[in-house]
Amino acid sequence: MTALVTGASGFVGSAVLRHLVAQGEQVRVLMRDASNRGNIAGIECEVVTGDLTDAQSLTRAVKGCDVVFHVAADYRLWVADPSVMYRANVDGTRNLLRAAAEAGAGRIVYTSSVAAIGYEADGSPGSEATVATIGDMIGHYKRSKFLAELEAMRLAAEEGVPVVTVNPAAPFGPRDIKPTPTGRIVVEFARGRMPAYVDTGLNVVHVDDVATGHLLAWRKGNIGERYILGGDNMTLREILGVVADHLGRPAPRIRLPRLPLFPIAWGAELASRLFGGEPMVTAEALRMAKKRMYFSSRKAIDGLGYAPRPGKVALTDAADWFRDNGYFE
Repeated sequence: MTALVTGASGFVGSAVLRHLVAQGEQVRVLMRDASNRGNIAGIECEVVTGDLTDAQSLTRAVKGCDVVFHVAADYRLWVADPSVMYRANVDGTRNLLRAAAEAGAGRIVYTSSVAAIGYEADGSPGSEATVATIGDMIGHYKRSKFLAELEAMRLAAEEGVPVVTVNPAAPFGPRDIKPTPTGRIVVEFARGRMPAYVDTGLNVVHVDDVATGHLLAWRKGNIGERYILGGDNMTLREILGVVADHLGRPAPRIRLPRLPLFPIAWGAELASRLFGGEPMVTAEALRMAKKRMYFSSRKAIDGLGYAPRPGKVALTDAADWFRDNGYFE
Protein backbone atom coordinates (compact mmCIF):
# COMPACT_ATOMS: atom_id res chain seq x y z
CA MET A 1 0.00 0.00 0.00
CA THR A 2 1.36 3.40 -0.99
CA ALA A 3 0.10 6.60 0.62
CA LEU A 4 0.69 10.17 -0.50
CA VAL A 5 0.84 12.91 2.11
CA THR A 6 0.78 16.58 1.16
CA GLY A 7 1.93 19.14 3.71
CA ALA A 8 4.37 16.72 5.35
CA SER A 9 6.83 19.53 6.06
CA GLY A 10 4.19 21.18 8.25
CA PHE A 11 2.70 20.54 11.66
CA VAL A 12 -0.26 18.23 11.07
CA GLY A 13 1.12 16.71 7.86
CA SER A 14 4.34 15.58 9.52
CA ALA A 15 2.32 13.92 12.29
CA VAL A 16 0.23 12.04 9.72
CA LEU A 17 3.43 10.97 7.95
CA ARG A 18 4.99 9.66 11.17
CA HIS A 19 1.89 7.68 12.11
CA LEU A 20 1.70 6.06 8.67
CA VAL A 21 5.39 5.10 8.73
CA ALA A 22 5.02 3.74 12.28
CA GLN A 23 2.28 1.44 10.98
CA GLY A 24 4.58 0.11 8.27
CA GLU A 25 3.01 1.91 5.31
CA GLN A 26 5.00 3.01 2.28
CA VAL A 27 4.69 6.79 2.09
CA ARG A 28 5.36 9.39 -0.56
CA VAL A 29 5.28 13.11 0.21
CA LEU A 30 4.65 16.07 -2.06
CA MET A 31 6.88 18.96 -1.08
CA ARG A 32 7.89 22.26 -2.59
CA ASP A 33 11.58 22.61 -3.36
CA ALA A 34 11.93 25.49 -0.90
CA SER A 35 10.09 23.77 1.98
CA ASN A 36 11.83 23.25 5.31
CA ARG A 37 12.52 19.52 5.49
CA GLY A 38 13.31 19.41 9.18
CA ASN A 39 10.03 17.64 10.01
CA ILE A 40 10.78 14.72 7.68
CA ALA A 41 14.45 14.33 8.61
CA GLY A 42 15.25 10.71 9.41
CA ILE A 43 11.86 9.44 8.23
CA GLU A 44 11.85 6.86 5.46
CA CYS A 45 9.68 8.27 2.70
CA GLU A 46 9.80 9.12 -0.99
CA VAL A 47 9.89 12.84 -1.78
CA VAL A 48 8.24 14.22 -4.92
CA THR A 49 9.04 17.86 -5.55
CA GLY A 50 6.05 19.88 -6.66
CA ASP A 51 3.29 22.28 -5.80
CA LEU A 52 -0.50 22.24 -5.56
CA THR A 53 -0.66 24.74 -8.41
CA ASP A 54 1.55 22.60 -10.68
CA ALA A 55 -0.68 20.01 -12.40
CA GLN A 56 2.22 17.94 -13.73
CA SER A 57 3.76 17.55 -10.28
CA LEU A 58 0.40 16.41 -8.90
CA THR A 59 0.15 13.74 -11.59
CA ARG A 60 3.61 12.47 -10.65
CA ALA A 61 2.80 12.53 -6.95
CA VAL A 62 -0.46 10.56 -7.06
CA LYS A 63 0.69 7.91 -9.56
CA GLY A 64 0.35 4.45 -8.01
CA CYS A 65 -1.02 5.71 -4.68
CA ASP A 66 -3.79 3.75 -2.99
CA VAL A 67 -4.68 6.51 -0.53
CA VAL A 68 -4.02 10.25 -0.49
CA PHE A 69 -3.92 12.43 2.61
CA HIS A 70 -4.31 16.03 1.47
CA VAL A 71 -3.12 17.93 4.53
CA ALA A 72 -1.32 20.86 2.90
CA ALA A 73 -2.86 24.31 3.32
CA ASP A 74 -1.91 27.94 3.57
CA TYR A 75 -2.67 28.43 7.28
CA ARG A 76 -2.25 32.09 8.14
CA LEU A 77 -4.64 34.50 9.81
CA TRP A 78 -3.20 37.40 7.80
CA VAL A 79 -1.84 37.51 4.27
CA ALA A 80 -0.79 40.49 2.16
CA ASP A 81 -2.08 38.91 -1.07
CA PRO A 82 -5.22 36.80 -0.40
CA SER A 83 -5.24 35.38 -3.94
CA VAL A 84 -2.22 33.26 -3.02
CA MET A 85 -4.20 31.61 -0.25
CA TYR A 86 -7.20 30.87 -2.46
CA ARG A 87 -5.01 29.36 -5.17
CA ALA A 88 -3.43 26.98 -2.67
CA ASN A 89 -6.42 26.14 -0.51
CA VAL A 90 -9.26 26.07 -3.06
CA ASP A 91 -7.77 25.57 -6.52
CA GLY A 92 -4.99 23.34 -5.20
CA THR A 93 -7.48 21.12 -3.37
CA ARG A 94 -9.64 20.72 -6.46
CA ASN A 95 -6.61 19.92 -8.60
CA LEU A 96 -5.22 17.33 -6.21
CA LEU A 97 -8.50 15.53 -5.53
CA ARG A 98 -9.24 15.18 -9.22
CA ALA A 99 -5.71 14.02 -9.98
CA ALA A 100 -5.90 11.41 -7.20
CA ALA A 101 -9.25 10.09 -8.41
CA GLU A 102 -8.05 9.89 -12.02
CA ALA A 103 -4.97 7.97 -10.84
CA GLY A 104 -7.20 5.38 -9.15
CA ALA A 105 -6.74 6.22 -5.47
CA GLY A 106 -9.32 4.26 -3.52
CA ARG A 107 -9.65 6.77 -0.72
CA ILE A 108 -8.72 10.43 -0.21
CA VAL A 109 -8.69 12.03 3.23
CA TYR A 110 -9.04 15.77 2.90
CA THR A 111 -7.93 17.92 5.83
CA SER A 112 -10.39 20.76 6.20
CA SER A 113 -10.71 22.67 9.49
CA VAL A 114 -13.27 23.59 12.11
CA ALA A 115 -12.75 27.05 10.61
CA ALA A 116 -15.11 25.87 7.86
CA ILE A 117 -17.86 25.06 10.37
CA GLY A 118 -20.25 27.69 11.66
CA TYR A 119 -21.56 28.48 15.12
CA GLU A 120 -24.74 27.34 16.80
CA ALA A 121 -27.12 30.19 17.60
CA ASP A 122 -27.54 29.02 21.20
CA GLY A 123 -23.78 28.95 21.82
CA SER A 124 -23.55 25.16 22.04
CA PRO A 125 -20.53 23.43 20.44
CA GLY A 126 -20.61 23.19 16.67
CA SER A 127 -20.96 19.83 14.96
CA GLU A 128 -20.78 18.35 11.48
CA ALA A 129 -24.45 19.24 11.08
CA THR A 130 -24.00 22.92 11.94
CA VAL A 131 -25.25 25.05 9.05
CA ALA A 132 -22.98 27.81 7.76
CA THR A 133 -22.66 30.09 4.75
CA ILE A 134 -19.72 31.93 3.23
CA GLY A 135 -21.04 35.04 4.96
CA ASP A 136 -20.38 33.41 8.34
CA MET A 137 -16.70 33.00 7.56
CA ILE A 138 -14.45 35.72 9.02
CA GLY A 139 -11.18 36.23 7.18
CA HIS A 140 -9.57 34.78 4.08
CA TYR A 141 -8.31 31.63 5.77
CA LYS A 142 -11.77 30.60 6.95
CA ARG A 143 -13.36 31.56 3.64
CA SER A 144 -10.78 29.64 1.64
CA LYS A 145 -11.20 26.50 3.76
CA PHE A 146 -15.00 26.80 3.57
CA LEU A 147 -14.87 26.99 -0.24
CA ALA A 148 -12.33 24.16 -0.45
CA GLU A 149 -14.53 21.90 1.65
CA LEU A 150 -17.52 22.70 -0.56
CA GLU A 151 -15.41 21.60 -3.53
CA ALA A 152 -14.44 18.34 -1.80
CA MET A 153 -18.08 17.58 -0.99
CA ARG A 154 -19.17 18.47 -4.53
CA LEU A 155 -16.53 16.26 -6.10
CA ALA A 156 -17.66 13.36 -3.92
CA ALA A 157 -21.34 13.87 -4.74
CA GLU A 158 -21.15 14.77 -8.44
CA GLU A 159 -17.98 13.13 -9.73
CA GLY A 160 -17.64 10.14 -7.42
CA VAL A 161 -14.32 11.23 -5.99
CA PRO A 162 -13.78 9.03 -2.87
CA VAL A 163 -13.25 11.84 -0.37
CA VAL A 164 -13.61 11.69 3.39
CA THR A 165 -13.21 15.06 5.09
CA VAL A 166 -11.74 15.66 8.54
CA ASN A 167 -12.02 18.95 10.41
CA PRO A 168 -9.23 19.35 12.98
CA ALA A 169 -9.77 21.83 15.80
CA ALA A 170 -6.85 23.86 17.25
CA PRO A 171 -3.85 21.50 17.29
CA PHE A 172 -0.99 21.80 19.76
CA GLY A 173 2.01 19.56 20.31
CA PRO A 174 5.56 18.84 19.12
CA ARG A 175 7.18 19.79 15.80
CA ASP A 176 5.22 22.99 15.20
CA ILE A 177 8.27 24.43 13.49
CA LYS A 178 6.66 27.49 11.88
CA PRO A 179 4.92 27.91 14.42
CA THR A 180 1.25 27.91 13.43
CA PRO A 181 -1.14 30.58 14.77
CA THR A 182 -2.16 28.20 17.56
CA GLY A 183 1.42 27.39 18.47
CA ARG A 184 2.23 31.09 18.56
CA ILE A 185 -0.10 31.42 21.55
CA VAL A 186 2.28 29.27 23.59
CA VAL A 187 5.43 30.88 22.22
CA GLU A 188 4.29 34.48 22.63
CA PHE A 189 3.08 33.85 26.17
CA ALA A 190 6.36 32.20 27.13
CA ARG A 191 8.25 35.18 25.72
CA GLY A 192 6.27 37.51 27.96
CA ARG A 193 4.27 39.08 25.14
CA MET A 194 0.82 38.03 26.40
CA PRO A 195 0.44 39.59 29.86
CA ALA A 196 -3.34 39.71 29.39
CA TYR A 197 -6.05 37.82 27.55
CA VAL A 198 -9.31 38.35 25.69
CA ASP A 199 -12.52 36.49 26.47
CA THR A 200 -12.52 33.79 23.81
CA GLY A 201 -12.02 30.06 23.58
CA LEU A 202 -10.73 27.23 21.39
CA ASN A 203 -11.12 23.50 21.07
CA VAL A 204 -7.65 22.22 22.01
CA VAL A 205 -6.44 18.91 20.56
CA HIS A 206 -3.12 17.08 20.48
CA VAL A 207 -1.58 17.00 17.00
CA ASP A 208 -0.90 13.27 17.32
CA ASP A 209 -4.58 12.65 18.05
CA VAL A 210 -5.43 14.60 14.90
CA ALA A 211 -3.02 12.34 12.98
CA THR A 212 -4.63 9.23 14.45
CA GLY A 213 -8.02 10.62 13.43
CA HIS A 214 -6.79 10.91 9.83
CA LEU A 215 -5.89 7.22 9.74
CA LEU A 216 -9.22 6.28 11.31
CA ALA A 217 -11.03 8.34 8.68
CA TRP A 218 -9.11 6.48 5.98
CA ARG A 219 -10.04 3.08 7.33
CA LYS A 220 -13.53 3.71 8.74
CA GLY A 221 -14.88 7.03 7.42
CA ASN A 222 -17.80 7.30 5.05
CA ILE A 223 -17.16 8.85 1.65
CA GLY A 224 -18.76 12.28 1.31
CA GLU A 225 -18.98 12.85 5.07
CA ARG A 226 -16.92 14.96 7.47
CA TYR A 227 -15.60 14.30 10.96
CA ILE A 228 -14.51 16.86 13.56
CA LEU A 229 -11.19 15.92 15.17
CA GLY A 230 -11.13 17.92 18.38
CA GLY A 231 -10.34 17.64 22.05
CA ASP A 232 -11.30 19.89 24.97
CA ASN A 233 -13.15 23.19 24.74
CA MET A 234 -11.08 25.68 26.75
CA THR A 235 -11.14 29.43 27.29
CA LEU A 236 -8.01 31.36 26.38
CA ARG A 237 -7.53 32.09 30.07
CA GLU A 238 -7.57 28.34 30.81
CA ILE A 239 -5.12 27.66 27.98
CA LEU A 240 -2.67 30.26 29.23
CA GLY A 241 -3.15 29.02 32.79
CA VAL A 242 -2.12 25.49 31.84
CA VAL A 243 0.99 26.74 30.02
CA ALA A 244 1.85 29.10 32.88
CA ASP A 245 1.59 26.36 35.52
CA HIS A 246 3.67 23.98 33.42
CA LEU A 247 6.43 26.52 32.84
CA GLY A 248 6.32 27.86 36.41
CA ARG A 249 5.26 31.36 35.39
CA PRO A 250 2.46 33.60 36.58
CA ALA A 251 -0.76 33.31 34.61
CA PRO A 252 -2.27 36.49 33.14
CA ARG A 253 -5.04 37.94 35.29
CA ILE A 254 -6.10 40.94 33.22
CA ARG A 255 -8.90 40.52 30.70
CA LEU A 256 -8.75 43.01 27.85
CA PRO A 257 -11.79 44.21 25.88
CA ARG A 258 -11.52 43.55 22.17
CA LEU A 259 -12.53 46.96 20.76
CA PRO A 260 -9.53 48.98 22.04
CA LEU A 261 -7.21 46.40 20.45
CA PHE A 262 -8.37 47.09 16.90
CA PRO A 263 -6.16 50.19 16.39
CA ILE A 264 -3.19 48.11 17.56
CA ALA A 265 -4.10 45.37 15.08
CA TRP A 266 -4.46 47.84 12.21
CA GLY A 267 -1.07 49.29 13.04
CA ALA A 268 0.50 45.85 13.20
CA GLU A 269 -0.98 44.94 9.82
CA LEU A 270 0.32 48.16 8.28
CA ALA A 271 3.79 47.45 9.63
CA SER A 272 3.67 43.96 8.15
CA ARG A 273 2.72 45.34 4.75
CA LEU A 274 5.60 47.80 4.89
CA PHE A 275 8.30 45.65 6.42
CA GLY A 276 7.17 42.04 5.95
CA GLY A 277 6.44 39.31 8.47
CA GLU A 278 3.16 38.45 10.17
CA PRO A 279 1.49 40.86 12.62
CA MET A 280 1.27 39.84 16.26
CA VAL A 281 -2.47 40.57 16.30
CA THR A 282 -4.88 41.07 13.40
CA ALA A 283 -8.29 42.65 13.03
CA GLU A 284 -9.72 39.39 11.69
CA ALA A 285 -8.40 37.47 14.68
CA LEU A 286 -10.11 39.94 16.99
CA ARG A 287 -13.37 39.54 15.08
CA MET A 288 -13.09 35.76 15.36
CA ALA A 289 -12.43 36.07 19.09
CA LYS A 290 -15.91 37.49 19.58
CA LYS A 291 -17.23 33.92 19.76
CA ARG A 292 -15.77 30.91 21.50
CA MET A 293 -14.77 28.37 18.86
CA TYR A 294 -16.15 25.30 20.61
CA PHE A 295 -16.90 22.03 18.82
CA SER A 296 -17.99 18.45 19.48
CA SER A 297 -16.09 15.38 18.28
CA ARG A 298 -18.90 12.99 19.15
CA LYS A 299 -19.38 11.77 15.56
CA ALA A 300 -15.70 10.81 15.22
CA ILE A 301 -15.68 9.22 18.67
CA ASP A 302 -18.75 7.09 17.98
CA GLY A 303 -18.18 6.41 14.28
CA LEU A 304 -14.41 6.10 14.00
CA GLY A 305 -13.27 5.10 17.47
CA TYR A 306 -11.49 8.43 17.86
CA ALA A 307 -10.18 8.91 21.42
CA PRO A 308 -8.47 12.28 22.03
CA ARG A 309 -6.43 12.83 25.16
CA PRO A 310 -6.99 15.87 27.44
CA GLY A 311 -6.20 19.29 26.02
CA LYS A 312 -3.79 19.88 28.90
CA VAL A 313 -1.50 17.17 27.51
CA ALA A 314 -1.44 18.85 24.10
CA LEU A 315 -0.52 22.20 25.64
CA THR A 316 2.22 20.85 27.91
CA ASP A 317 3.74 18.75 25.10
CA ALA A 318 3.77 21.87 22.90
CA ALA A 319 5.41 23.96 25.63
CA ASP A 320 8.07 21.30 26.21
CA TRP A 321 8.91 21.04 22.51
CA PHE A 322 9.10 24.80 21.99
CA ARG A 323 11.28 25.21 25.11
CA ASP A 324 13.60 22.34 24.17
CA ASN A 325 14.04 23.72 20.66
CA GLY A 326 14.88 27.30 21.67
CA TYR A 327 11.65 29.07 20.75
CA PHE A 328 11.43 30.89 24.08
CA GLU A 329 14.84 32.56 23.75
